[in-house]
Parts: sequence; structure tokens; C-alpha cells
Amino acid sequence: MSTTATDRFFDTLAGRGHEPLLEKVSGRVRFDLSHGDQTDHWMVTVREGDVQVTREDADADSVVRVPLDVFDLLATGRENAFAALLRGQASAEGNLELPVLLQRLLPGPPHDETARPEAQPTPTPGAVHPSGTAHAGAAQQSTDEDTGRR
Repeated sequence: MSTTATDRFFDTLAGRGHEPLLEKVSGRVRFDLSHGDQTDHWMVTVREGDVQVTREDADADSVVRVPLDVFDLLATGRENAFAALLRGQASAEGNLELPVLLQRLLPGPPHDETARPEAQPTPTPGAVHPSGTAHAGAAQQSTDEDTGRR
């Protein structure tokens, strides 16, 4: 049986033992990951930063439901958990504090050479763009000598 990104994520999480980002929280989150007619269960228990992961299907403080293929994308950073919730690809119920904190442990987006370039700083008023055109704020301002206002 091949190991999925989801399996690797939960195995890595279990191997951490203590997670400093979770030191101030305690609770249980059950992840119900559906695929076809089956549902896999992952229980994450946190006690003041100490993390345990099991395959238990039991009561929890919160339950996150998401298709396995979507969670694989979350576990690789190719999908954002909050965006998946907003699109209705995932749902959560119960005390949502712990799932929100656990989201921080998901990887960020993979680096891609075709990623958007970073935005350039806004030019100062009066600056000339390399194309030779003046910035919109570069219009000549007159001074009212009587009031000292521009």
C-alpha cells in the first residue's frame, strides 16, 4: 500500500511529540477523510503542546470533514485550509480553536518558478516610470501664496 501525503503529514505530526505552537491549548480534533464509500479517521489529541495521533473514531472537541484528495492537497501545501472551508470543500464543527491552530502546522505553498513576481514599490509622487511616463501623483501643484495652502 502506498503512503499518501495525508499519511505522511499525520505520521510527521505524531513524531513531533511536543509542538511549541500548541503549548497553550488542549483538546481533541477528529479528521474524517472521505474517499468513495469509506471514511478514514485521524484523531489528534493535544495536551498543552504534547501531540498524539491515532486512527481512533471517537468523540472529539471538534470534527473536520474533508475528502481525502483535498486533504492530500492541504498536506502538501497546494491548497489552503481556510480557502477549502470557504469553498465548501471542507467543514468543521464543535470548538474550532484547535483546528485553526492545527492549520498552522500544514505546509505553506510549494515554491514555484512560475510564481507571480513580487509587487514593485509604489513610486513617490513626481517620480518618472522607466517607460518615461510620470506617476499619477506627479501633477504640478500650485501654491496659493495668500493662504500657504497647496
